Amino acid sequence: MDVLFGIHAVEEALRARNRSLDHVEVARERHDQRLQSVIDLARKQGVSVRFVTREQLDRLARSKSHQGAVAVVAGKNYSEVEELVAHKKGEHLLLLALDGIEDPHNLGALIRTADGAGVDGIIIPERRAAAVNATVAKISAGATEHVRIARVVNLARTLDDLKEQGVWIVGLDERGKQSYDQVDYRMNCAVALGAEGHGLHELVRKKCDYLVSIPMLGGVSSLNVSVAGGVVMYEIARQRRSATVQPAFKTPRQKGLGS
Repeated sequence: MDVLFGIHAVEEALRARNRSLDHVEVARERHDQRLQSVIDLARKQGVSVRFVTREQLDRLARSKSHQGAVAVVAGKNYSEVEELVAHKKGEHLLLLALDGIEDPHNLGALIRTADGAGVDGIIIPERRAAAVNATVAKISAGATEHVRIARVVNLARTLDDLKEQGVWIVGLDERGKQSYDQVDYRMNCAVALGAEGHGLHELVRKKCDYLVSIPMLGGVSSLNVSVAGGVVMYEIARQRRSATVQPAFKTPRQKGLGS
């Protein structure tokens, strides 16, 4: 069994019911409407609620940031990449391919933004990368219960498989010559984001059909990966909502070129 902590994470797990919940533990010292809503939802769902001390919650969550609510749940159910492709929400597929994001706070923030921006799914490597754990779930405000996430052995090979299915790979890299907003994202695409510090691995970088960057107007050369990912995801969402967007550059598909 695993744990989730934080009011949003526990509440969304109760709402989504994507994995089995054994019970919920809440702080007996806390009395407010936010925590009561978790208690009421758990009881409505038939999930046992236990009232314990804050110290007991600290030990169970291995954190003091639980906000008085901890759920004991089954482990995260990861999806297959094929499921992500099959369940696209709109006309065009949008995936996020995370190349070795190790900080759980960055992963959680990216998952939260992906949920808000309408991303169809996220791909993460099995090794040398953060998994979806309790900290990630809390930082995502429970979005981990709503976004399909696939773990793969070899990210570069997975990108090749996606390319064979007509998915264009857009790599966000500070060395990219093209600005992120000069691409027409009204196509099936996956946005590749690199790890903190060193960006995309060279093998993943070579798989990209586009390499784009975010113009920096100050003294710092790059943004935090979760912030940069959010900028690009919402540019894609903006373009896809607009029927009149005119990209500065034609895509290889419009030019009649292959990848």
